[in-house]
Amino acid sequence: MNLASMQYFITLSRVRSFTRAAEQLHITQQSLSAAIARLEQELGSALLVRSVPLELTYAGEVFLNYAMDFRRKLDAMEQEFSDLAGDRSGLLRVGIASTRGRAILPPLLSAFQTDYPGVSLRIVEGPNDVLHQYLTDREIDLAIASFPNRIPGIQLEDVYREEVVLLARRDLLERELGDQLPAAIQAAERGDLSPLARCPFLLNGARDIAGRIGRSLLTQSGVVPRVRVEAGNVETLLELCVLGMGLCFCPENLARATLAPAEWEPLCLLRLPGEASYPVRFGYRRQEKPGRLLETFLAAARRMWA
Repeated sequence: MNLASMQYFITLSRVRSFTRAAEQLHITQQSLSAAIARLEQELGSALLVRSVPLELTYAGEVFLNYAMDFRRKLDAMEQEFSDLAGDRSGLLRVGIASTRGRAILPPLLSAFQTDYPGVSLRIVEGPNDVLHQYLTDREIDLAIASFPNRIPGIQLEDVYREEVVLLARRDLLERELGDQLPAAIQAAERGDLSPLARCPFLLNGARDIAGRIGRSLLTQSGVVPRVRVEAGNVETLLELCVLGMGLCFCPENLARATLAPAEWEPLCLLRLPGEASYPVRFGYRRQEKPGRLLETFLAAARRMWA
């Protein structure tokens, strides 16, 4: 038995699927299955009911508690030795949604690595709700995400506000709306998207924040959208928006980080009402004090977003 096999079991117990757990662990499904089988052989007990989804046996629940306890002690040991090294070495695991990371991480990571070249940074990408679970399960040290107001055991700190806007090529809007375009823009900025009902839309899935906000505003306006493209990657939708295929809900900071000035030129940006703005927060496990490495990173981020 080793720490790796314990981590395998912790991940498997969370996602309840050999396929998804192997993908997250970056190993083959066969390697994961063999590792769990060896664990069961060493312990002399079945840890899983191999149904869909997987279920833990009573022995599996007991072993998970021990594995999580070992994980907590390992994290504490690594933090203490990182502190002894004077913040100059160690590993920091930062969770963030891929689109948000694209918009905000490059300048922060570049500045931090210049000051702390001996620190390794591991970026773990995933949707907000998955990052919350990663944090609780100690698979990451810090999440930069949209959080509910409270998660047990997690310290939250507002970083900045993110704003979802509606983007479209002006020639597309003029073609679809004609003389009604100025009134439609004013209505949209009040939260009434009904004048845009005839326009084609490019939508994220409902699990994505921009997709959820956009769909909510459309529903409130009584609009059943004419969806031309639906995709999980908002950067793909932005490129299609630039080509004139439809209207796209997108965080403004991501759009500005993604699109070149020439791509902005033909676009019209419609600001939406207050519910389209939300706080992005730091989330980290509540404890007596964060490790020096995490504190150093947080301080650098606070300076950048001050």
